[in-house]
Amino acid sequence: MKEMELIGLREHVAMGGIPVLLLRELEDEERILPIFIGKPEALSIALAQEGVEPSRPMTHDLIRNILSETDLELVKVEIVDLEDKTFFADLVFQAQEKAVRISSRPSDAIALAVRFDVPIFAIDKVLDEAGFIPQFDSEDDDNLEGGDEEMEEADQPPEEVIEEFKNFLANVSADDFESS
Repeated sequence: MKEMELIGLREHVAMGGIPVLLLRELEDEERILPIFIGKPEALSIALAQEGVEPSRPMTHDLIRNILSETDLELVKVEIVDLEDKTFFADLVFQAQEKAVRISSRPSDAIALAVRFDVPIFAIDKVLDEAGFIPQFDSEDDDNLEGGDEEMEEADQPPEEVIEEFKNFLANVSADDFESS
């Protein structure tokens, strides 16, 4: 199981603006895991990332508020499976002396992870099936290995990574994630 970071939401223009959630592996290969999600969930995640509090709680805010009043503590989110092009996630809670796992759609789980500031993980099987490693030409690799300190301090992906995402999103479809 690998820890992931949410690096952004994009719209897949060629597929009518379907939102794509992008997670990046923090260690090892730094694979990217794209997950197609619904527009309401994308909006919910984006609002939480920006720290926007709606005047009335949206669904994920309501769940956060309910959980905040219970003994359940959300400790992490795990992307645990990919079957027939559908991703599966678990919300992992600590309840007194035991861990409690609740199945969830990844988009809902990540919307809560952002609100509770808890880590996101993905199992290797999912990363092997649906993840990809951004490719750079050798000139770009040399620049990245040289250590762009300003970029590291800003904690932003290099421009080459952003371009790779744009190219990937322009050509990817939901059918690309069919299980073998």
